[in-house]
Amino acid sequence: MKRADLDKQIAKKIAGRMQREPMSERFGGGAAEPGDRRGQRERDKAAGRVAFAVKLPQSLVAQLQSLAQQRKQTLDELAEDLLVKALDAAGESRNAEPR
Repeated sequence: MKRADLDKQIAKKIAGRMQREPMSERFGGGAAEPGDRRGQRERDKAAGRVAFAVKLPQSLVAQLQSLAQQRKQTLDELAEDLLVKALDAAGESRNAEPR
């Protein structure tokens, strides 16, 4: 076997070992793990929450994110608080029946 072929085999062994080793959390190893979406949906359903998607301008989203950080809340909690206050100010009750 030639020296170059031997070096290629050694390099393949090293590459294989590197792929099998777990990635450290420090380098984002946990980022690839999928979240528990089914469990989250069940918890949301039990809490009476419903998904409500809206498209907002990026500038508004940035304001919401910074306000949520200041208040130490999640975006969901902040959006709920702001919507409840806006509806109360508009004279709508929180548990109003849909028209």
